Amino acid sequence: MALFSRIRTSSVLRHHCRHFSAASILSQDSKTPLTSKEKTRAALSLLKSEKDPSRILDICRAASLTPEYHLDRIAFSVAIDNLSKSNHFSSISQLLEEFKARPDLKTERFGAHAIVLYGQANMLDHAVRTFKELNEAGIPRSTKSLNALLFACILAKDYKEVKRIFLEFPKIYGVEPDLETYNTVIKAFTESGSSSSVYSVLAEMDRKGVKPNVTSFGHLLAGFYKEEKYEDVGKVLKMMEERGVQRGISIYNIRIKSLCKLKRTAEAKALFDGMVSRGMKPNSVTYHNLIFGFCAEGNFEEAKSLFKTMRNRGCQPDSDCYFTLVHFLTQGKDFETALSVCKESMETGFVPNFTTMKSLVNGLASISKVDDAKELVKQIKERFKKNADTWNEIEAELSQ
Repeated sequence: MALFSRIRTSSVLRHHCRHFSAASILSQDSKTPLTSKEKTRAALSLLKSEKDPSRILDICRAASLTPEYHLDRIAFSVAIDNLSKSNHFSSISQLLEEFKARPDLKTERFGAHAIVLYGQANMLDHAVRTFKELNEAGIPRSTKSLNALLFACILAKDYKEVKRIFLEFPKIYGVEPDLETYNTVIKAFTESGSSSSVYSVLAEMDRKGVKPNVTSFGHLLAGFYKEEKYEDVGKVLKMMEERGVQRGISIYNIRIKSLCKLKRTAEAKALFDGMVSRGMKPNSVTYHNLIFGFCAEGNFEEAKSLFKTMRNRGCQPDSDCYFTLVHFLTQGKDFETALSVCKESMETGFVPNFTTMKSLVNGLASISKVDDAKELVKQIKERFKKNADTWNEIEAELSQ
């Protein structure tokens, strides 16, 4: 029997009743009705730490999640992630099949979202079956659902399946690929180390009258850098010029990030300097890539200089810039500078993760900066009251 119709009416009603009894899960005061957004926020907060599969299902049911809203999609993703990490694949199937049976979710949008979530859980057989059974649920198969299936394959890192579906499904199911389809396939080829295969994809796009865009060429550049095929990098840049595709900041960021990953950060910095000299304004992503690159190569002075330059030029560091610098400076035992950057980060509202903060606190204590370490712990406890006991233990060790 089709997946969409597998859940019997009695089962749906049973879970519908459980939905009402489970509503109290989301609110301490169950007498006060929650808005849909409040339900999702409460659910998301609970899902982040919940491991019990039956409890995860009850939380999702109580929140009546829908893919229409960004926060709901995050909650779905967190639930699926927690269940797949603990190998509760039957619970994933149960959750998604129940939701697919909901009358309000018998839509193309949820069908596509369910396909992606199955891909996230590495349950591609369920993703493919869901795609095939869309028509049976009264949902027409479309390019949107095909793109969702290809993306699901990428999430599952099954690049052979991407190729198979791309070659077979448009013909079998009468679905016409669009630019997003081609870009997803290009991404799959480049991630799997087969960037040269993209040339044939570009040729097909030309035949079909689909123009590649910045995203298409960005994926291809990243792939050729990863494979260290620099001659092909040049070919792609020339191809972009011939087709009138601008080398904007996103393309420079891809090239700079790719070079930094290869520990060729000096070359990335030269590319950055050339970009700036041509009047192009770098953004926080540009600076983060370079800061990461220099830190990874142990060149902390250059990383700190870039961080200073960034602020002097009026570019506000994002969380990645702060977290990367604090992490590496702490590893490099430059605890005082790490503390200075950390304070600025926290003032901006960005708090590095527990491991980094603990290393910094212990590092400050190791250079006789116990008062600074205690002050940092105090600030953390004020922000994260749930972890106060853990930080109390760490603080007690500082006094010994």
